[in-house]
Amino acid sequence: MPEFTWVMDDAEVDWDELSELYRIAPLGIKPAQNLKLVFSNSRYKCFIYEQGRLAGAGRALADGLDCSYICDVVVHPDFQGRQLGKALVEKLVALSQGHKKIILYANPGKEGFYSKLGFRPMNTAMAIFANQQQAIESGILS
Repeated sequence: MPEFTWVMDDAEVDWDELSELYRIAPLGIKPAQNLKLVFSNSRYKCFIYEQGRLAGAGRALADGLDCSYICDVVVHPDFQGRQLGKALVEKLVALSQGHKKIILYANPGKEGFYSKLGFRPMNTAMAIFANQQQAIESGILS
């Protein structure tokens, strides 16, 4: 069984490798420079490596008291099914303790996975997307 190393900062992240991870997961095209910006601006970030290879990542935007928003959780296809996604979410939730609410944005079809980790659907969540039509077509917005 592989031994995983957790890294909680982004000082040594290969942003091109992370970008490729999102592409093959598949969670969309996220350019390396964009990932560097959003992870750098996130209060909590987790990266999981196996023998130097990026196996998973996730982050949480948090204000320190009111709200923590978990997003961009990704696991390499070679490591899916090994509880890494669950471990990432649990770690980000633990880091977010003390916030009045922890919010998670999930892709359609993943609700069951996150409900097992304690997340509940929100009745009042609403959003404005840069590409509203694409969000509607993908099932994110109704």
